[in-house]
Amino acid sequence: MRRSLAIALSGAALLAGGAFAAGFWARSLPPLPDPAALPYSIEVVGREGRLLRPYATGDGRWRLKAEVSDVDPRYLAMLIAYEDRRFYSHRGVDPVAVVRAAWQWAAHREIVSGASTLTMQVARLLEPRSERTLGAKLRQMVRAIALERALSKDEILSLYLSLAPYGGNLEGVRAASLAYFGKEPKRLSRAEAALLVALPQSPEARRPDRHIDRARRARARVLDRVAEATGIPADEVAAAKAHPVPAQRKPMPALAPHAADQAVAAAPDSRRIELTIDERLQRALEILARDRADTFGREVAVAIVAVEHASGEVLARVASPDFFDKERAGQVDLTRALRSPGSALKPFIYGLAFEDGLAHPETLIDDRPARYGSYAPENFDSTFQGTVPVRRALQLSLNVPAVALLERVGVARLTARLSQAGGGMVFPKGEAPGLAMGLGGVGVTLTDLTMLYAGLARQGMTVPLVERRSDKALARPPSRLLDRVAAWYVGHVLSGTPPPDNAARNRIAFKTGTSYGYRDAWAVGFDGRRTIGVWVGRPDGAPVPGILGRTAAAPILFDAFARTGDLPAPLAAAPKGAILSANGRLPLPLQRFSADGEGVRPRNRVRIMFPPNGARLELATADGRLEPVALKIAGGVEPLTVLVNGVPQQRASGRMLSFDPMGPGFVRLTVVDGKGTADSVMVRLQ
Repeated sequence: MRRSLAIALSGAALLAGGAFAAGFWARSLPPLPDPAALPYSIEVVGREGRLLRPYATGDGRWRLKAEVSDVDPRYLAMLIAYEDRRFYSHRGVDPVAVVRAAWQWAAHREIVSGASTLTMQVARLLEPRSERTLGAKLRQMVRAIALERALSKDEILSLYLSLAPYGGNLEGVRAASLAYFGKEPKRLSRAEAALLVALPQSPEARRPDRHIDRARRARARVLDRVAEATGIPADEVAAAKAHPVPAQRKPMPALAPHAADQAVAAAPDSRRIELTIDERLQRALEILARDRADTFGREVAVAIVAVEHASGEVLARVASPDFFDKERAGQVDLTRALRSPGSALKPFIYGLAFEDGLAHPETLIDDRPARYGSYAPENFDSTFQGTVPVRRALQLSLNVPAVALLERVGVARLTARLSQAGGGMVFPKGEAPGLAMGLGGVGVTLTDLTMLYAGLARQGMTVPLVERRSDKALARPPSRLLDRVAAWYVGHVLSGTPPPDNAARNRIAFKTGTSYGYRDAWAVGFDGRRTIGVWVGRPDGAPVPGILGRTAAAPILFDAFARTGDLPAPLAAAPKGAILSANGRLPLPLQRFSADGEGVRPRNRVRIMFPPNGARLELATADGRLEPVALKIAGGVEPLTVLVNGVPQQRASGRMLSFDPMGPGFVRLTVVDGKGTADSVMVRLQ
């Protein structure tokens, strides 16, 4: 007994002496690897910092960086109680544990407990060594003392939480919690916390996916020791022991996989990439897309984009129902695929007509057979509605009125305006823009179409969609799509579109579209906060007989809004200048639309002589105010009415008229005479 005690004391003295000599020995050792330079997994996170998708390191390990604030306090308390009770009081080496280890070494002639503190374990993880010798233990002590001098306790603990092994290619408590429990370690049960404490002691021998009984026994030992140290009630310990141990690993999170892959490709050197995507909404819409795609058949896919239209931030982007589904070409990004929008571009035709003073939502327009050269548009059901208000023509998506308005607005002007606003319009190779563009004869992506509709919600100004937070500072300034009044007219009309069956009316403004041959079904809509776009079709572009925007895409759109978790926000109030009148109270030229603009052209038709169409006018100021802009009119019958961007300004009997400019920008000027004939020009004020 005396001999063992002497050996123990000498061993303790040796270990203690090694600890006190750390400052001298440390100078001869190479520096520890820099913790900041360790190869951690790339993490793509959402708008609230929640993990969307991690990527394994180059050697195939899941090593997710963890801070003390990332884990459940109950787990931390259990870890310290089991591994290192005096963690917050020692300086890297625990003298009490050293004496205990020396005694055990003397009694058994081998290292039993090792006296390892959490700091020493971090040192071993930073500088892995396989041998369990006295020299190796002294080296860990030296390294631990150096770590304590350089880092705070929380920094050391964070390194342990990031580097501790949990079996296989799992390193760190976050990777283990995700793999075994399918969640971050922020909230853990007592049974889960005990298992995570037990595994690093012998990670391969206790892996629950391979040795579930050993994992259960190791968890029980942790629970017993912690209960003894902290006084956990026996019934709670028994309940934790009875809790099932996970028998297999769960897949790592893979939300927004297309967005994550694209973000990593754009910033391959970043370890943490922040997206604007809302993790909860992304998960809900991925489930929605997967469930709805299954109802259409194995080869049909669904794509969804949701944006916050005030900022342009992408809240969710479901680019395919299942990233790993080869039959649906799951790795193809269908939110960025060029597709025919069908009737989904019609709102912008009407918007330009409103802006130009050609029509008002209550203007009457004919839905009758018409021909434009060799082109004779027909409605989807091959019927005609006769004379209807423009509002109803848009809500019913009638083709003939839309083409008539497009012919007056101009295809080139519509194309230029949409492109100027950021919407990339792609026409078939070798084809020039034509009237068929209004019915889907152009290619557009779901992302761009959603951005354009968000411009309607933003009162006529588009902002580029942003998905990576680092791109916000580089985003271009807002672009003009429509003037405020015209954009509000469109949104107000679309809010009255009949919704799908069993959906509430007047909650969102939306429009559907179906491309020629039943290849693409669309629905895009907005409330006062968000804009969501939905596309349904086959990734290879093949027809899907009977697929329609109204019956296939619109129900998904309304369901997507329901899954945001909020009631639809109210649309913006009518802006200044909007005319809220019945047809009979509108200015005469706005009461009924005529395809030629004037019905029977009088010989003495009204004309704007100045400024000419396309002119650039310099704004003048007097006493700090913008001076009126003069107009010179010829022909027509008095009285004359001036409309600025479709809003009546004044009636006068003279030929020299004027209007008060609001500021720099494009302005559509229209003059209407007493017989209802009109002339219009577009000028730029600067």
